[in-house]
Amino acid sequence: MTTIDFSPLFRSMIGFDRMTSALETAYRTEPGGYPPYNIEVSGENAYRITMAVAGFSERDLNLEAKENILTVSGGRPEEEDASERKFLYRGIANRSFERKFQLADYVRVLEARLENGLLHIDLRREIPEAMKPRKIEVSSGPSRSIEADITQAAAA
Repeated sequence: MTTIDFSPLFRSMIGFDRMTSALETAYRTEPGGYPPYNIEVSGENAYRITMAVAGFSERDLNLEAKENILTVSGGRPEEEDASERKFLYRGIANRSFERKFQLADYVRVLEARLENGLLHIDLRREIPEAMKPRKIEVSSGPSRSIEADITQAAAA
């Protein structure tokens, strides 16, 4: 197994300490699985996850967003008439599933729709105004002390 040392990056990158755990998780995650899915980008801040969940109804599916993790799970109750049915071949999957997606900061789920056996989950990254870039004016003249700014803010 190959290990990667990210410590040189931490010398110049502040706040990216969660990146290593995210990369390790991605490395351990096995590709494929059930159910199959697509992830689309439909704009600068818009995303869609489409999962093939044929045979599941709205009441069989559960979506939960908690702490930047979107969990999609599905399960169907056992069929009541299963004892009366006899299959020669059973190729349609009738199993429960759980799939987790790591969401970036400020990504939220807008809606989820079930259409023709496909579950569409629309997501959007909504960056708060305080986090958006802003222009900082450069002034000339005498500098003010930080204590004077704090005193003015407290007086206001």
